[in-house]
Amino acid sequence: MNAPILSFLPSDLSSALLVGRIQLPEGPTPVLVVEGRLRDVSAVGATISDLLGGWTGAIPAGRDLGPVEDFDFAANPLLAPVDLQCVKAAGVTFAVSAVERVIEERCRGDAGAAQAIRDALSERVGADIRSVVPGSEGAAKLKTALIADGLWSQYLEVAIGPDAEIFTKAPVLSSVGLGAKVGVRSDSAWNNPEPEVVVVVDGQGRILGAMLGNDVNLRDFEGRSALLLGKAKDNNAACAVGPFIRLFDDGFTLDHVRKAQVDLKITGPEGYVLEGRSFMDQISRDPAELVRQAMSEHHYPDGFALFLGTLFAPTQDRDAPGKGFTHKVGDVVRISSPLLGVLENEVTTSKEAPAWRFGISDLMRNLAARGLLKG
Repeated sequence: MNAPILSFLPSDLSSALLVGRIQLPEGPTPVLVVEGRLRDVSAVGATISDLLGGWTGAIPAGRDLGPVEDFDFAANPLLAPVDLQCVKAAGVTFAVSAVERVIEERCRGDAGAAQAIRDALSERVGADIRSVVPGSEGAAKLKTALIADGLWSQYLEVAIGPDAEIFTKAPVLSSVGLGAKVGVRSDSAWNNPEPEVVVVVDGQGRILGAMLGNDVNLRDFEGRSALLLGKAKDNNAACAVGPFIRLFDDGFTLDHVRKAQVDLKITGPEGYVLEGRSFMDQISRDPAELVRQAMSEHHYPDGFALFLGTLFAPTQDRDAPGKGFTHKVGDVVRISSPLLGVLENEVTTSKEAPAWRFGISDLMRNLAARGLLKG
């Protein structure tokens, strides 16, 4: 992260209410950005989970750290703005994503075979999926027709069936933030970023805000078998979120998330550039419905973050014709949305990315030593 911090923050920063974490010498510290000023609120909420769990909309007092643009983020870097929350993700929530998952399944993770299958499936399946509501009578009729055509897939089941695909993306405290290296497994030959909006939910199920996320995906692993989803999704440094959570208030609501535009730009070390764009109004399931399904019959006392899915499915060839896109070490992935800011990370392998070593026990010991744990 070499650019000034303001270039990564929402376009209406002066009116945005942001919550995040920074690495101070004493340890990870929750902060707020209020009217463009950074505020240490660790005395009010020792963790982001604790801070949001007691959120009433009233802005708490805290130690003023000055204008956000003057703070030394090189010495005190931004961390992922979630801590004790479970990180969940919803898959196949856009029609294009559904088609691409079917393609992965049909070609068994072989990128070279993908284009022929894409040509055969996209027009027939993609157009029909866009016109149905998941779980509706129309969706049931489409399913019957696709089965008759021999085109049915487990991915289409979660795209248009009554139940969304909800999975656990990353363990507690394993996510990385703005400027950190993001990892893909070193043994993956077909992979891509997934630029998404991520909503943040407290232990009561309240949707309190949103941020950007990169749900790094290994298309070859998941394509070989959906049972390899864990290996395709949950790897060292494979979940990037940030730069801050933007909290909902009178000027930013869930309706802004529903209408958000998310842009992606990948710049490769060899000069390769790929650009894409997602429109949240094309999502097949409402964000509130996805949160409801994520909650299910379970309880998350520390809350959770939920990736809402992506419209982006890169098919542009990078090297050999017909091979599509895959990451190279050194790629810079830039995900942006005007009201949420910019999440930028450089790609490395999960093997070479900094090891995740600071876990829950370490955090509890740190907070106890700082006198921040309260009975």
